[in-house]
Amino acid sequence: MTATGAHQVAAGGSARGWWWWGRRRSAVLDIGLGLASALECAIEGIPFAAEAGVPVPVGVLFGLVAGAVLILRRRWPIAVVLVSIATTPAEMGFLMGLVGLYTLAASDVPRRITVLLAGMSTAAVFLVTVVRLRQDVMQADVNQQDFDPSGWYVPLLSLVLTLGMNAPPVLLGLYVGARRRLMESLRERADSLEQELSLLADRAEERAQWARQEERTRIAREMHDVVAHRVSLMVVHAAALQAVALKDPQKAVKNAALVGDMGRQALTELRGMLGVLREEAPARAPEPVPLAAVGLAAAAAAAEAAAEDGPCLDALEELVEQSRLAGVVVELAVMGEARSYAAEVERTAYRVVQEALTNVHKHAAGARVVVRLAHREAEVAMQVENGPSDAGAADAQLPSGGNGLVGMRERVNRLGGVFVSGPTDAGGFRVSAVLPVAQGAVA
Repeated sequence: MTATGAHQVAAGGSARGWWWWGRRRSAVLDIGLGLASALECAIEGIPFAAEAGVPVPVGVLFGLVAGAVLILRRRWPIAVVLVSIATTPAEMGFLMGLVGLYTLAASDVPRRITVLLAGMSTAAVFLVTVVRLRQDVMQADVNQQDFDPSGWYVPLLSLVLTLGMNAPPVLLGLYVGARRRLMESLRERADSLEQELSLLADRAEERAQWARQEERTRIAREMHDVVAHRVSLMVVHAAALQAVALKDPQKAVKNAALVGDMGRQALTELRGMLGVLREEAPARAPEPVPLAAVGLAAAAAAAEAAAEDGPCLDALEELVEQSRLAGVVVELAVMGEARSYAAEVERTAYRVVQEALTNVHKHAAGARVVVRLAHREAEVAMQVENGPSDAGAADAQLPSGGNGLVGMRERVNRLGGVFVSGPTDAGGFRVSAVLPVAQGAVA
């Protein structure tokens, strides 16, 4: 009962089936009100025809046409109120005036137009009431000589009657219209919040997927570094063991012990990584959490896993010594005052040197290697440079997957560092990396 014609036209297919009505119930209600108003105006047209001096059928027909205008109240509420104002002097259209003012106040018509038309209707009703009461008072004064009303009686009574007829439908219409607009606003806000929640859920799922992928990449990188380095050293020692087994049994025994130690170290590190992946799930299913927290939880888990203790720069000497035992000439040069850094910085520096030495074992058999470590004020730098491979040295024929340099670059870039690798003018290969200390500590 509160929508204007424009609102009903925008309602879609159902509105086209019932003209400007959105529902069948609305059409039935308006048609019923229109018929009631037409009947009322037709009955009131009989005394109007007598007072106006026109034939009674003309007055009845005029009342029928004027009262039937109420059917159009949803489409043209302004027209209904104007017709009610026009028929006020004829003292007809009481129902049309009440329903018209209510519909006008509840519709989306601008408030200034609503106030203007409500004021015009009130003024018209007030004037007609004043005239009719004055006539009744004068008639009563003629019939009853003792009745002597004062001058304020007619205007005051007319004002009370007018406000009693016009104020309730206007106030009720304003309330219903405001409530309807509030409900529409809340509905739109709910739809908007639902869309935002759906978008947040999608973003949370993307962040969770990204965190899982990042954790897989980190674990794969760790396993690659451990397996590639340990196994490459084991293969080199196994080749040396095969070469000296008959010539130097003592050296063969020593190499066999080294192979066993390296195999046990590799198994220990792999067991630790697999133990993290095989942690038992809780016996009771966890409580459901909002999707918006999935991405944050996954990212926090990845950061926590990345912050676990691992190899550090203190083990760099042992790492170099393992390559020396495998027959590689390695020189370690440390510049600057040694100090401790964030666990992730030290682990990344260690892995870069480890993977660079692994590449030497794979691709530069018999080459001389120089490992440089520089402790600076705001950064730590490392460089592994090897010369050309020795043609006389036996090649261990280790396979290469091409992931070593990629993994080193990912590690360094993750901490905001700089990674450079490439061949040297002397025919060797150089790997350099610089890690910021402050940023790594924060990470």
